Amino acid sequence: MSTTPEVLFVCVHNAGRSQMAAALLHHHAVGAVTVRSAGSAPAQEINSAVVESMRELGIDIRQEFPKPLTHETVQAADVVITMGCGDACPVYAGKRYLNWDLTDPAGKTIEQIRPIRNEIDRRVRELLAELAPAI
Repeated sequence: MSTTPEVLFVCVHNAGRSQMAAALLHHHAVGAVTVRSAGSAPAQEINSAVVESMRELGIDIRQEFPKPLTHETVQAADVVITMGCGDACPVYAGKRYLNWDLTDPAGKTIEQIRPIRNEIDRRVRELLAELAPAI
């Protein structure tokens, strides 16, 4: 059994907030945390302005794609962080849930997305300090 914490980020379309959070945690954790993201109603592709905002930080998410939320991904997670998926996110006993109330970047310009990205980065760093304090 792995002792590496597993985190699942969930939003509706898995095209913005959850993708940024997953990429940022993966980047900062350097393998100390297993990271996944999913959407309750996945979009066709990731928001291009989100991709560009991450590129500004040197993080390339062009190869990523929206993924559906499944029972298995929730079951595998130690921590499930929801970002506006409401009742569509399943709740399982024994899982730790956090809800991050963040603005949806859909339809926003890169200038409007930067503060969202920066807030996600702040929260991701706090979570990482809790899950893997040695990093």
